[in-house]
Amino acid sequence: MQSTLQFGRYNYAWRGEGVRARVMGILNVTPDSFSDGGQYQSLEFALSHAEQMILDGVDIIDIGGESTRPGSPPVSLDDELQRVMPVVYAVRDMGPAISVDTYKPQVMREAIIAGVDMINDVNGFRAPGAIDAVRDGDCALCIMHMQSDPQHMQLAPSYADVVGEVIAFLRARAQALLDAGIDPRRLCIDPGFGFGKTVEHNYALLKATGRLIDELNLPLLAGLSRKSMVGAITGKPVEQRMAGSVGGALAAVAQGALIVRVHDVAETVDALKVWHAAQ
Repeated sequence: MQSTLQFGRYNYAWRGEGVRARVMGILNVTPDSFSDGGQYQSLEFALSHAEQMILDGVDIIDIGGESTRPGSPPVSLDDELQRVMPVVYAVRDMGPAISVDTYKPQVMREAIIAGVDMINDVNGFRAPGAIDAVRDGDCALCIMHMQSDPQHMQLAPSYADVVGEVIAFLRARAQALLDAGIDPRRLCIDPGFGFGKTVEHNYALLKATGRLIDELNLPLLAGLSRKSMVGAITGKPVEQRMAGSVGGALAAVAQGALIVRVHDVAETVDALKVWHAAQ
């Protein structure tokens, strides 16, 4: 049974004794990110934020050059490359693993050439040429579920069985990658909290974290930091959702999530240290 995730320069155990959840810190180099509002857009500020995340104990830095918040417009290929690639080259040798958050095959190719450790695709490698772009190499591939697209996904999300449908989608996308000859040890899944889901859908999926892992036999990444599913329960605006987000990360890890994608690295790292010590 697969027990490690091949993560570029790293290998992460995700089954058995001594498994440690990994903290993925978000580094958005966009002018319109829903949470950090583009404050890390310039290379200087992006590097400063990366350095702080490293001091805070981050395992993985996830670099994104296109906002996927609900209603966000698409970004041109050239703009995304100009935002993302200088940051990738600047931070790739700073210690943590490096992930690039993109659905564009050409960005995937450039990122892999630069030596990133993961391609994190909100579109589940469905774009024409995406699978070919990532076929060769050893970087991890995160397959995310999204209903519709960022411009329309939150207009009227609808499922007969959200958990079953997300599992079916992720299974089909994983099989497409396997059929292309990609090593199963490179694959992980993301249920896509907030991507074409209501609050009820999101919590049904969070409760089913263990089921997703067991049925798909793949490690899972949970990204719910500061999202509306946290705000709906806490009643807090985006900038006050840190505690709720840490609670959500712990809920996912308690059910077997290997990676939690977060804005608040220091607080999540500390919470996980205490949680692991208590196990």
